[in-house]
Amino acid sequence: MATIVFCSVNKAAQTATRRCLAAHSKRVSSAGDALSHLPSVHTLLPGARWFSRGTGVRFMSHGTAGRSGTARRGSLALRGAAAVTAAAAVTGLLANAQHFQRAEMATRVSSAAEKEEDEGTIVERCRGFMCLPVTDVGVLQARKGDMRTRMELMIMETQAEFCKALQEVDGGTFKVDRWDRKEGGGGISCVLQDGKVFEKAGVNVSVVFGELTEEAAKQMRSRGKVLKGKDGKLPFCAMGVSSVIHPKNPHIPTVHFNYRYFEIEEEDGTKQWWFGGGTDLTPVYINKEDAIHFHKTLKEACDKHHPQYYPDFKKWCDRYFYIRHRGESRGIGGIFFDDLDAPSQEEAFNFVKSCARTVVPCYLPIVYKHLNDSFTDEEKNWQQIRRGRYVEFNLVYDRGVKFGLATPGSRIESIIMSLPLTARWEYMHEPAKGTQEAEIMEVLRNPKEWV
Repeated sequence: MATIVFCSVNKAAQTATRRCLAAHSKRVSSAGDALSHLPSVHTLLPGARWFSRGTGVRFMSHGTAGRSGTARRGSLALRGAAAVTAAAAVTGLLANAQHFQRAEMATRVSSAAEKEEDEGTIVERCRGFMCLPVTDVGVLQARKGDMRTRMELMIMETQAEFCKALQEVDGGTFKVDRWDRKEGGGGISCVLQDGKVFEKAGVNVSVVFGELTEEAAKQMRSRGKVLKGKDGKLPFCAMGVSSVIHPKNPHIPTVHFNYRYFEIEEEDGTKQWWFGGGTDLTPVYINKEDAIHFHKTLKEACDKHHPQYYPDFKKWCDRYFYIRHRGESRGIGGIFFDDLDAPSQEEAFNFVKSCARTVVPCYLPIVYKHLNDSFTDEEKNWQQIRRGRYVEFNLVYDRGVKFGLATPGSRIESIIMSLPLTARWEYMHEPAKGTQEAEIMEVLRNPKEWV
């Protein structure tokens, strides 16, 4: 069992902490009723975990994409199955109206928890999802050890855990929209609009497969991929979970995350695979404590696998979420990586799992901290202007949007879900010197090191 140690946390902080943890403490128990206990698609479900685990990796390569059954370059120095802490889970919670205090969860993960993925039946895990997975449960059971199955289950769990946390703070209900793609696969879109806290909150899962279009293949080749199709055809499978949250209060930041997996089969039958993703924060106003909490939580997850992951992927994030035509970043960054195919498929997957499990502890303490902050019409107007920049980046530069629009049968509603309900463009707007608005512009034009 985990031991939670609160350091000088006042009553308000303890209440917020208990509320946050309670939403994630229930576990699925009985397996007897199988799928009969799956809820309707409009029900939010328990099943969250507030700890991280995984094998540490002392290796990183940005070389060619991984190939099944082939040797990979580099040497591995694996850390043993030692104690794995979950300090990131509840760090940075409120100690008073102004400051975070550290709430450390330190635990040695039990052997039963470490083996959960291997020993838990597919049916038991499905009971905690928003609805049935995209892939038929029978197919998932038949290929339980396959990476496609393991990744699909992981992204379904991430979706359910984040939706549950958001519903807990907002009080609203997610609409769960299951959709099919005639070319192969489909997805599950969970959207909350016009809530008490969130103007628009979307958490999507997609699992698609078929033939890669030449336009999509061209994008991948531009990143150094060597893709050899048969008769011009490239069978592929792509899956991921993605989310963008647009709060009503301008003092609560927008957050985005995306974690994904690709497989491509070449003409000789070999498969290329890689992972990608990241998490980043887009505040309207700079709060240094929020920025430090967010980045520190991500760093702790990265450091379990390689000490160079956080600094490298933080820089990558700053470069990627850059609006070139404006000369400014979209937000204050986080981590971003793509084409991750080393040191092995197992270790890359463990790293992605660790990142996905930071989503709630990265963001929810910040939401609770600013939940009752007052704001002016001028501050709301500035939020609308910054949202305009968000729209510009997503439509002009975002790789996921481009891939989705280039893939036949893609669901446009799910691709455009990342955009806010409202935004604003003012001609030649520039904040006055010395204002809080000018302060964040300085950070966006000159990215900072937060930890």
